[in-house]
Amino acid sequence: MLVAERYEKIVGLVNERGSIRVSELSDLCQVTEETIRRDLDRLEQAGRLRRSHGGAVSVKDATLHPEIPYAVREITNADEKKRIALEAIKRIQPKDRILLDASSTAWYMATDVPDDFLTVLTNSIKVATELSSKEKIEVISTGGILAQRSLSFVGPLAERSLDAYHVDKVFLSCKGVHLDRGISESNELQARIKQRMIGMADEVILLADSSKFGVQAFTHVADLSDVDVIITDRRMAAETIEQLENKGITVITV
Repeated sequence: MLVAERYEKIVGLVNERGSIRVSELSDLCQVTEETIRRDLDRLEQAGRLRRSHGGAVSVKDATLHPEIPYAVREITNADEKKRIALEAIKRIQPKDRILLDASSTAWYMATDVPDDFLTVLTNSIKVATELSSKEKIEVISTGGILAQRSLSFVGPLAERSLDAYHVDKVFLSCKGVHLDRGISESNELQARIKQRMIGMADEVILLADSSKFGVQAFTHVADLSDVDVIITDRRMAAETIEQLENKGITVITV
């Protein structure tokens, strides 16, 4: 089998199954697992699939688990998100280097954060646009593939750009927070960018209204042990707060 034929077979299998492991591809293509890993790296660089732990995921997979459009997220639990955003802003100090994700709560933060000397890294078009009128704030955008529903940059370029930076604090949200299974997202691309965000910050601050707790979305992002602070709303169950605090997480309700 020629290399080009093997590439097409790999892409076809990944798209057909949604995801597949390296060991399976090795058997089906009759080449070593190391060869398959190199193939997957090249195919990911070409944008034809996405690497995952131990295998690959179809780029079509995101359409099977679509994100909620930004305009819908913006008005869902809006009052709670605005209060959470205002509380989160209190944790920002002058000259901080912070990272804001593409959540609607992060956009509310960008709307209300004072024009002070800060460096803000973001993968959100909305956040970057909102901050563009604040002269003292330096804004750095990741670039990458535009996810149209979330107006966010994702993919290998966005992930690699994050590797060049280190921030004091990351403020991010998610689709689900489960006490045992941790933080989760709607699809692989969003999960991977947020994994990178968590890994590059001194302090991880999760912005999540109470409706997200007890929810396990499609793709795992991180364990709760990776989170330092959770800011949520007052509808959060006292029992859940106690369990989170027992895990060493500071919980703030607003």
